[in-house]
Amino acid sequence: MTFPILSVIVFTPFVAGMLILLMPGERKTEIRMTALAAAAFALLLSIWVYFSYDVAAAGYQFQEQYSWLPALGIGYHVGVDGLSTPLVLLTGVVMFTGVLISWNIDDRPREFFAFLFILATGVFGVFVALDLFQLFFFYEIAVFPMYLLISIWGWVKTREYAAMKLTLYLFIGSVVALVGGLAMYWAAGAQSFDMLVLEQAGFSEAFQRTWFLPVFIGFAVLGGIFPFHNWSPDGHVAAPTAVSMFHAGVLMKLGAFAALRVGIMLLPEGAKHWAWLIMLLALVNVVYGAFIAMVQTDFKYVIGFSSVSHMGLVMMGFATLTKQGLTGSGVQMFSHGVMTALFFAAVGMVYNQAHTREIPKLGGFAKVMPFTAIGFIIGGLVSMGMPGFSGFVAEFPIFMGVWQVKPWIAILAAISIIITASYIMLVVRRVFFGDMPEEFVGHTHDVTVLDKVALTLLSVLMIGIGIFPALMVPMVQSGVENVLRLLGGA
Repeated sequence: MTFPILSVIVFTPFVAGMLILLMPGERKTEIRMTALAAAAFALLLSIWVYFSYDVAAAGYQFQEQYSWLPALGIGYHVGVDGLSTPLVLLTGVVMFTGVLISWNIDDRPREFFAFLFILATGVFGVFVALDLFQLFFFYEIAVFPMYLLISIWGWVKTREYAAMKLTLYLFIGSVVALVGGLAMYWAAGAQSFDMLVLEQAGFSEAFQRTWFLPVFIGFAVLGGIFPFHNWSPDGHVAAPTAVSMFHAGVLMKLGAFAALRVGIMLLPEGAKHWAWLIMLLALVNVVYGAFIAMVQTDFKYVIGFSSVSHMGLVMMGFATLTKQGLTGSGVQMFSHGVMTALFFAAVGMVYNQAHTREIPKLGGFAKVMPFTAIGFIIGGLVSMGMPGFSGFVAEFPIFMGVWQVKPWIAILAAISIIITASYIMLVVRRVFFGDMPEEFVGHTHDVTVLDKVALTLLSVLMIGIGIFPALMVPMVQSGVENVLRLLGGA
């Protein structure tokens, strides 16, 4: 029997979380070391899976399959393809850097790390799930700890409101998607939740057109699709730094990935029928999100609305149903995940020193926090889609795919590139350059070594994929080929 590496990756955070909960609350150093060891182990395994994936063979690899409730057609079935492998790596990276950034959390670190790791288990579980019931199971596990993490450790002013708003939006979206999933189960006639079986079920065109939107939009709520994006910026702003990193870096990809995996891949005719609507909604995300980000005065809200805009590009790439568009979206999910994790880490570092996120009250932080400034600028260049960074490798194919299908949407969406460059440069100038306000002089200091390690790791990933796109693009393309096959070569 082969080593069940995906199961080990999925359940390592859960086991670590349970061990941490059993430790005495006052043993804070031991709690942090346990969290770091578990996160490092999961990251190493996810790196191993990434570089061991056989791109030439493509398809689902590292599969494990066990019958769990055969009477109901529910099994434990995991595996990764060219689209999900980068997302497993992304989760490992964000989990590891999130632990580093949260090292100095002093308020109940035991419970904080335990809930963060339960959240990570849910995220890993969704990305590797090949059983629809199992996907929903892990999806709910990923949503539940968010409420506790935000409402307990979040920003005092808005944490209760933001945590409840986020939870209600995501649960309602997932219930709508679940109804669609159950409809597929009954219509398939195979009495199986296995998604590889459901791919071959041959649902009627009328069925697919009816159920595509509930399934796709139900999941895409977590991806921040317009008009159901409203929970996202509030959730970002209220969450503590590591949770913001998870939230924007990984959770929003969870919604997008599930929308692709269940919506487009299981209901391809429905996807073709409704692609125009998804593209229009995504266009609003892209342009409206960028304009709203530009007028924010709260540092964290800028990044929150920026995420809504960039996730619109992912949905737009999906809606093209073309090789270029889907490939760009696959790379964008990884690139945006690393970029926003870096952004929120940098915002958290500035806030820890200044105790304010109001951009007009900040300035000159590059003098005391040069590492943070450089990290944020690299993230900004990725956000703008500059050549040589992962953002360009992701966004250029998306725009190529959109141009093939609807050139006028590509032209309108391109407005966001200019607006993004504007607000990124404004924020960099106002926060990191110029004169530092008097009240901060002598009261601020450089970030810790662990913070610098996290910033370096995230920056290197974005530059590496920008300069060497072959590290990721062929793998994503191998996953896209399978999606195109299900779409009938669309």
